[in-house]
Amino acid sequence: MPNHITLYQHGTLALLVPGLLKGTISMGELLKHGDTGIGTGEGLDGELIILAGKPYHVHATGDITLASDSLTMPFANAHFARYAPLAELENVDEEELNRQIVSLSRASNTFFSIEVKGTFSNIQTRAAAKSTPPYKTLTETAENQSVFTRDQITGTLLGYYSPQVFNGAAVGGFHHHFISDDHQFGGHVLGFHLVKGDVSYQLFDTFEQHLPVSDKDYMQHDFSNDDIQGSIQKSE
Repeated sequence: MPNHITLYQHGTLALLVPGLLKGTISMGELLKHGDTGIGTGEGLDGELIILAGKPYHVHATGDITLASDSLTMPFANAHFARYAPLAELENVDEEELNRQIVSLSRASNTFFSIEVKGTFSNIQTRAAAKSTPPYKTLTETAENQSVFTRDQITGTLLGYYSPQVFNGAAVGGFHHHFISDDHQFGGHVLGFHLVKGDVSYQLFDTFEQHLPVSDKDYMQHDFSNDDIQGSIQKSE
């Protein structure tokens, strides 16, 4: 039976900061750990959102394709979905939605996922273009990104919440990706206004982190001089 109480994560956000962007897990392997998730491709190649076992790849061009099992990623989250209804929210922006979810869930000290299905009066997303070795830092690579905006759109917002104490290993707070119902628009979420949406959530009591120990660059890197939290905040 699928494990619904474990959040699986490959890599850390901290490893992206100095530019350790090599793909170290395949999509085929990631899907063994969940039917729902988010991530980015090797070299920060766009944004990924997995729903009902289907991995959608949002490219820097704005095009969306289904990712192959061979696509590799330096960082990704996955879990087996079993969401429970939390609330129906109207007329909220990203900050207010996040605030209400934390308040309603009373789960600020554990990991959880949210799924928001609804109508957005506007939403802004981004996707970075794939870079090649030698990789630049996360901040430098994130500057080469495309930003997309849509008005009056329906779709699914998939997010993960991590306690602040885990910032660096994950994104302390919320990390949202989006895909429209017609699968023509999506990406990493920069901001939005939700007209009306059904919010569901799923709590995890286990955080399983898989590290790329076979990657020599990761194993030999000294993270002590990296501005991990500052770089993550800038890239978000």
